[in-house]
Formats: sequence, C-alpha cells, structure tokens
Amino acid sequence: MKRRKTPSQEEILMILKDSDSALNHEMLQSKLSKKVDRATIYRVLNRFSDDGLVHKIIGDDGKQYFAFCLNCDKQKKEHTHNHFHFRCLTCGNVECLKSEINVSLPKGYTSEVFNGLISGYCNDCS
Repeated sequence: MKRRKTPSQEEILMILKDSDSALNHEMLQSKLSKKVDRATIYRVLNRFSDDGLVHKIIGDDGKQYFAFCLNCDKQKKEHTHNHFHFRCLTCGNVECLKSEINVSLPKGYTSEVFNGLISGYCNDCS
C-alpha cells in the first residue's frame, strides 16, 4: 500500500536531513512551522524508522532520538547503523560517531545491528 505524503511528514524529514545531530520529539516540535501533536510526530518518526529513512537512538535519558540515514542504501535496505552515538550531558546534543565498531561476540552468537551510546561532554561544552 502506498503511503500518502503529508506536509508534516515532509517538514519533519527536511528538519532531520538538515540537522547535524539526532533530534528527539521536543527538539523536532520546536523546529516545526506549525503545531503538530505528539502522537503524530512519533507515528511519523517510527514510520520513517521502519522505512529505513532514519535510525532510532535510545538515549541514556530514556528519550528516543532520530537521525537521518546518511550512508544507508535505501533501495537495498542496507543500513550502516553499527556505530556509537554520543550524547552531551550539558547541551543534550546527540550525534553519530563516524567510526565503525566491530563487536566481538561469544561463539555461537550472531550480530545483525549494533547501536551504542556514550554520554559525556562534547567539544563545545568540555
């Protein structure tokens, strides 16, 4: 079934594309040109995540952050999310760290996706 594109969806996607960091609901809502209810924002974000347009990061603060997929092949549905994220404890900025991480698992275990979070202080705040 083809999904219709709404102005809210298009604006949320553009905000995520233009952002240098992952955004949570409150951050997104403050950047929207008109009021969009909380449930709609989460529904749009989770749909984007399911469609492979964004990836979801669960912060150590319990909030969900969403970042636009930059290096993913959306046609082949191949995602490169196997990297750490960094959340600054002062400014709250959440960003993808560029280096890939190889995780060594015990024998018999197979990894599909890895998503890790490091908290501390960014260059601007330390």
